[in-house]
Amino acid sequence: MEKNYIDINCDLGEGIGNDEHILPLISSCSIACGGHAGNDETIRKVARLAKFNNVKVGAHPSYPDKENFGRVSLWMAKDELIASVKGQVDNFASILREEDIDMYHIKAHGALYNDIVSDTELARTFLNAIDAYKTTTVLYVPFNSAIEGEALVAGFQIKYEAFGDRNYTDGGLLVSRQMENAVIEEPQAVLEHIARMVHEREARLPSGKRIRMLADTYCIHGDTPSALEILTYISNHQTMYNLQIKK
Repeated sequence: MEKNYIDINCDLGEGIGNDEHILPLISSCSIACGGHAGNDETIRKVARLAKFNNVKVGAHPSYPDKENFGRVSLWMAKDELIASVKGQVDNFASILREEDIDMYHIKAHGALYNDIVSDTELARTFLNAIDAYKTTTVLYVPFNSAIEGEALVAGFQIKYEAFGDRNYTDGGLLVSRQMENAVIEEPQAVLEHIARMVHEREARLPSGKRIRMLADTYCIHGDTPSALEILTYISNHQTMYNLQIKK
């Protein structure tokens, strides 16, 4: 049977300390741009490691909130948010140019990512901030989201993203991190979760229900405690599920 080639992405440059071990096991990475974590030095370091490992590189902008790791929704004036996100991505792109590395994608982080799933006006503001990159860069977005619809209307190139290490609600949103079952940490359970989304285009919820789920790339968070264990397991057992990570 022909293998299903998949993209596994990971959020890196966030100070967790496992980047160099994770990169050989994935195919794309989203590097923190300084909003929730990271700085010029970490961007450059992780980008170089990604290039060495033949991993596609993307920008990972967020609300400017290192205190809360970008995981708390912030109210910001439209112009202020545009300036922040644009500044993060422009600086990131500048560093990549210095390193002769292509910027493959852009992916919002944390609360900003979750907020543009359902807030159409905020989604438009985010797209305004990254408009300069819409013809050269892919945007990672969740399936059936506000940002998906607005990005397509605005002419962005998109790829659908799903989360291998997170559970979903009946409405297709991520289970809040305040809930005990938000994160899937057991490696086999993560791989089975991904395989179901690949082969059946569905995600199984904690309740046992299933929802439709389309994805081109699957994320494992770098700060999930068992991230390295999960990725190693996927690498070692992917063929059992008729999958192959595509570099």
